[in-house]
Amino acid sequence: MPWFLYLLECADGSVYTGIAVDVAARFAQHANGTGARYTRSRKPVRVLAQFELADRASALRAEYRVKQLTAREKRALAAGARTLESVLPAPPDSTQPEAEAPV
Repeated sequence: MPWFLYLLECADGSVYTGIAVDVAARFAQHANGTGARYTRSRKPVRVLAQFELADRASALRAEYRVKQLTAREKRALAAGARTLESVLPAPPDSTQPEAEAPV
């Protein structure tokens, strides 16, 4: 089942980052005050962007990386000026042979 990383614009101009299976339902939770503590006091205004990821583990890793960005960098990501892949660490190089375990 795919998971989504999403970015919300809040009333104070900040950008909230989260993950969910259903972004619209999660936005509704944030909007009615039953979402994250952060959005209870900052009232989400709209979904800036959402990115589909393969599974929950991938979504959690992406969320961790995106939360380390500034609001300006998150807005660039939402606008398409940056890609999600540019934020995530590069996958291990599959052309390199794996080191053998010592015997």
